[in-house]
Amino acid sequence: MFAKRKVQFGIGALVVAAGFLANALVAAPAAREKETKTTKTAAKETVKAAPKIVSTGTQPKAGQQVASFAGGCFWSLDAMFKQLKGVSSAEPGYGGGKTANPTYEQVGAGKTGHAETINIIFDPKVISYRELLDVLFTVHDPTTLNRQGADEGTQYRSAIWARDVAQKEIAQAAIKDWNAAKTWKNPIVTEVTDFSNFYRAEDYHLDYYNQNPKEQYNKYVIAPKIEKFHAKFKAKLKA
Repeated sequence: MFAKRKVQFGIGALVVAAGFLANALVAAPAAREKETKTTKTAAKETVKAAPKIVSTGTQPKAGQQVASFAGGCFWSLDAMFKQLKGVSSAEPGYGGGKTANPTYEQVGAGKTGHAETINIIFDPKVISYRELLDVLFTVHDPTTLNRQGADEGTQYRSAIWARDVAQKEIAQAAIKDWNAAKTWKNPIVTEVTDFSNFYRAEDYHLDYYNQNPKEQYNKYVIAPKIEKFHAKFKAKLKA
C-alpha cells in the first residue's frame, strides 16, 4: 500500500512538473520580450537624459558671466586673461571630457577627453564676451588641430565651451569674422561646443606663471606671449 502511494505520488509529481515546464516554456518568450522592451526603453531614456553640468572652482556673482576657453597650455591663458579689466577671476582646469575629477597626469595622458581649459569670470558691462574671444584668437594659434607649438595632443586643442545659446552664436560669428579677415593664414579649427563640465586644476597650477617666474617653460614660452599680449591689448589691461 505504501509502495503504491509512492508510485502514485511520483507519477502525480511528474504530471505536475510537466505542466509547470510547459507553462514555463510558453511564458519564457513573453518574459524575454517584456525584458527586452524594458531594457530598450531604459536605454532610450538614458540616451535622452541630459548630461550633468559640472563647474568647480570660483563661482560667478550676480551680474557676472563665465567664459570657458581652451587654447593650449592653461598656464599662459591664466596669466593673460586675469590681467584684463572686467575679469575678476581666471582659473585653469580641465573641460569637455568624460572623466569626473581628472588629475593633471590623467589629462596629460590624453585618455580622459578633457582639454586644458581656463574658466573666466567677467563683468559684461566692462568687457564683452566677444572681446574675450578676440583676445583668445590673438594669444594662441586657433588654426592648429590638437596642438600649440610643441604641446601636442587633444588636451591642447582649441575649444570654446559655450555656456548658452547666445555665447555659441557669438563664438560662431567671431570665427566667421576672423576667417574672413584672414588674420591667420589657415582657417580656424577651434571647436565650439555646449559647455558640459569644468574641473578646476590642482592648487599648484593656480597662478603658475607668476609663482614660478624662473621655470624654463615660463621664461621661454609664456613670457614672449605675454609681451605680445601687453603690446596688443594695453588699453584693456588693469592698472
